[in-house]
Amino acid sequence: MSLNGITIPYEKQSNQIIMANNKLRGKDLSKLGYTTPKSKSIALDYCNRIAKHSTKKEKISLLEDVLLNAEKYKDHDTLGKLAAEFIIVNDIAPKQIIDINKESGDFNVFGREHVTSNTIQQMSTAMRLPIAEKGALMPDAHVGYGLPIGGVLASKNHIIPYGVGVDIGCRMSLSIYDVRPAYLDRYEYQLSEGLIGNTAFGSGNAIENPRSDDLFDRPEFKEIPIVKSLMNKAIQQIGSSGSGNHFVEFGKVVFEQDFQNEQKGFNIPNGEYVGILSHSGSRGFGAGIAQYYTRLAKESCLLPREVQHLAWLDIHSEAGAEYWMAMNLAGDYAKACHDHIHYRLGKLVGGKPIAKIENHHNFAWKEKIEDQELIVHRKGATPAHKGELGVIPGSMIHPGYIVSGKGEVASLNSASHGAGRELSRTKAKNAITRSELKKILKREKVTLIGGGVDEAPIAYKNIDNVIKAQKNLINIEGKFYPRIVRMDKER
Repeated sequence: MSLNGITIPYEKQSNQIIMANNKLRGKDLSKLGYTTPKSKSIALDYCNRIAKHSTKKEKISLLEDVLLNAEKYKDHDTLGKLAAEFIIVNDIAPKQIIDINKESGDFNVFGREHVTSNTIQQMSTAMRLPIAEKGALMPDAHVGYGLPIGGVLASKNHIIPYGVGVDIGCRMSLSIYDVRPAYLDRYEYQLSEGLIGNTAFGSGNAIENPRSDDLFDRPEFKEIPIVKSLMNKAIQQIGSSGSGNHFVEFGKVVFEQDFQNEQKGFNIPNGEYVGILSHSGSRGFGAGIAQYYTRLAKESCLLPREVQHLAWLDIHSEAGAEYWMAMNLAGDYAKACHDHIHYRLGKLVGGKPIAKIENHHNFAWKEKIEDQELIVHRKGATPAHKGELGVIPGSMIHPGYIVSGKGEVASLNSASHGAGRELSRTKAKNAITRSELKKILKREKVTLIGGGVDEAPIAYKNIDNVIKAQKNLINIEGKFYPRIVRMDKER
């Protein structure tokens, strides 16, 4: 809807709500991240005078947007003064555009036959950054914003918000239960209904009555203004999932050999088990953090147009240190979301999981590579240090792989994060009908709840070929076969 000429994301509430209940107070603004007397004064005056007929939810949404996207409001007749409080003003001479190198730094491409030339070119451009030390491209890679999805880039003392991605801490989580897969057939209806009732997907959607979490006691929620402003959204959306290729599913886990892992203490006999696999990230909380610090990076690090999305922050600067803390918090929030999902769905299976395997694939880590401490950005890439466990999914009908890393330095201890897209969403929609997709799902005995043809199996590369291209990077420990798949509603 439009509020005094400004579009805000929340739907219009009932006009019959008593105005007194819609009035904002100083403590409401403090929770949002409005910490200075001046910003509070301007915000209160605007909301309680000009926008007095709007609901409290609408006012909060607008103020969140002003905080996150101040530049958008700088010329607004009444909100311009408020936006000015959050726009970084350089009181020194205008910055010069930073030159990038004429030649690309070296980087390894794994499964080159599966990677398009424009994806390799995009990685080559990223490796022209003066801060780029090392790089690698995974076989599931495809073009993204700034850094390819499936790209790995290491720097010394600089963090690139868009090198991490908008969905900070997007991750895989697999719970394995000592229950035989026949359970999935016997209780297919109940499990399907359980998925519908215990998951929520897509922008603005949330679980009813979400569980509380100790995560919200973390000091970052009080000490970092942008994190504080996003706290309410994080509380509302905890335990929910994103749209696109995010999913939660029941399936069959197969180990052809005994599965042992000293690091995790796993010792599972070979056989077949029931598993719950989920894929999602840090929701609107992480997106807000990414958006805010990307803006700061772009303002302080002026780059040529072709690499603007790869603006960086010095890890030792105030903004860089803040982003690092906020990024790690968003990663922990993403993990908490998965934990809540698995807790709810685990009750439908019964018993406790005998193993849990999980990993980020949109994140940055401080790691030692060849005796050099670097910040390793993995945008759509799975950590694969020696013995480290991870899950690489296929598609809604193709198996995902449970893997352990080999610690290959040439890939910066990384592996693919999935099969990788073969077709864009538009091309996939034009290549297959909903009716054809239903026939494929029926043939493969997979139940799909939600999901669109843009996520059809033909949209993805052949997962088996992608895995084969990584034989020097990972060991195959087992497989996960999807049986009941829940995704966002068809778009």
